[in-house]
Amino acid sequence: MLMLPLDLRNFLSRKRCVFAICAGVHFLSFLFLIPDITAGQANGDVVLYREWVYQGLNEGVWQGIDVAWVYPIAAMVPMVVAATFGHHLYMLGWFVLCAILNFCAVTVLLRSRTLRFGWQAAYLFILLILILGPLVFSRIDGISAPFVVMGLVVAATRPAVASLLLSLATWIKVWPAGVVMALVLSSKARLRVLIAGIGVSAIMVMAVVLGGGARNLLGFIQAQGDRGMQLEAPLTTPGLWQAVLRQGTYIYPNTDIDTMEIRGSLADQMSAILNPLLMISVFGIALLIFVGVRSDANRQDLFMVGGLALVMAMIVFNKVGSPQFMIWPAAVICAAAAFRGREWTIPVVLMVPICGLTTLIYPLLYPQLLASLNPGVAALLTIRNILLLIMFCWSLLKLWKMMGGAKFSSSVGIERSAAEGHPMARPIDSPLPLRSPAQAPD
Repeated sequence: MLMLPLDLRNFLSRKRCVFAICAGVHFLSFLFLIPDITAGQANGDVVLYREWVYQGLNEGVWQGIDVAWVYPIAAMVPMVVAATFGHHLYMLGWFVLCAILNFCAVTVLLRSRTLRFGWQAAYLFILLILILGPLVFSRIDGISAPFVVMGLVVAATRPAVASLLLSLATWIKVWPAGVVMALVLSSKARLRVLIAGIGVSAIMVMAVVLGGGARNLLGFIQAQGDRGMQLEAPLTTPGLWQAVLRQGTYIYPNTDIDTMEIRGSLADQMSAILNPLLMISVFGIALLIFVGVRSDANRQDLFMVGGLALVMAMIVFNKVGSPQFMIWPAAVICAAAAFRGREWTIPVVLMVPICGLTTLIYPLLYPQLLASLNPGVAALLTIRNILLLIMFCWSLLKLWKMMGGAKFSSSVGIERSAAEGHPMARPIDSPLPLRSPAQAPD
């Protein structure tokens, strides 16, 4: 991580300082949302969340049970919790819930004794929240991301607890399933991981079935499959430039789910092959993780890198390219950097401009892209998508190199010794950590 003067390092590493800066960033976000909150309005997708909740509370019609829904059923839980302050202050309830979960993630990063770079990773997490801005507080992804951070961190010593957290996050928004798969494949505590995950899933299925919504249990899968190529998706880029150059494609509003899609020519061809490409990539990544385990590679590294690779595959080979998807790799990278520091410099360095460009494009420059297919905005989006592809390639190359048979002393599921300060908790080939007050108490 960054080399800082010792005095500044000592100051920044204090938990009190980290929490103060985290509070400051959330206060800035709160100031941005104040006009919506005081007017009784909501920001982004929270408008839909409030509508769905009060449709259930007032009319008895619940998404995912009485009607098919775009989200897994557990997503309704935070949506209902956000109604604590009532309809008028629903945006406030949603913001408070997101803030609490973010602080929980920061607390885990600071207090886990298995981490070598916990406070630095906490600052990275806070920085990405600041850059992504309103996206974190106006999408369901902002709820699932802190669960993923916490799950990744505790997996080293509590794999079953990690499975619970990650499985719950998956039933809120599907993307953490990639991290769950990486945990199952890499963990020596595979049975406990599976039992915990199956337990969470059983509870969700039972709740839907008892509510009479068995036919809508997996409705979110069908809803995603019916979508076209969204304007911002990475592999929509060739079709986007065809539209910019007026060569056989055009922008089409999907009013049912409030997105802009690309239709015609390359976009249609790409849309037809994306699902097979996603399945092939997931199978290939799973195979790389499995071979890495057989080669005695570090299981924790396999878990982290494999989790990032699977999450990136879900972004790259996805017809949807919503800006909040950038929250996914951000969560994985923050947790992984807390363990490995400089070894994750490349994805950390990539993640900052990816988030910055995403915020610049949406919501700031998005109207220009829609109104006139502005080539400058299209170029910025293209750069963002290229950076995503580079990150995906980095994760694949890292996994490939890990199949070489290097032997390490630590593994996911048996690193309890790290929590006890055992000298063998550090992988034998990793660099000696800098002596610093990384976990200095306040």
